[in-house]
Amino acid sequence: MQLIRSSHLPESPSKQLSGPFTGSVHFDPIFFSEDGTACGNVSFAPGARSYWHIHEKGQILTEPRRLQVGDVVHIPGGEKHWHGATGNTLMVHTAISLGDCKWHEEVSEPDYEKANKSAI
Repeated sequence: MQLIRSSHLPESPSKQLSGPFTGSVHFDPIFFSEDGTACGNVSFAPGARSYWHIHEKGQILTEPRRLQVGDVVHIPGGEKHWHGATGNTLMVHTAISLGDCKWHEEVSEPDYEKANKSAI
């Protein structure tokens, strides 16, 4: 077991992500382990989102807004998905990713608009 105290996290500026993202997305790392587990806070500006992707061993997301506070989303390994902000609000989540991630195509505007209309 490893305890990672927030006071021991490196003080570095948020990293602006590019590549498989649409819009302004920033990442603040918490930890990375040798077994491929990665944990960090991801901030999406309004309208920002990831491309479709699949995590080899799954992903766990906690989001402080939009879902009910404290809700946890588990995405099983091999499930194609994307995540991001609605068109008019920020979205921040803590992501725990297990194993490698395979990136796919950009989320289409019709898919994004459909998700916005059905948002919780």
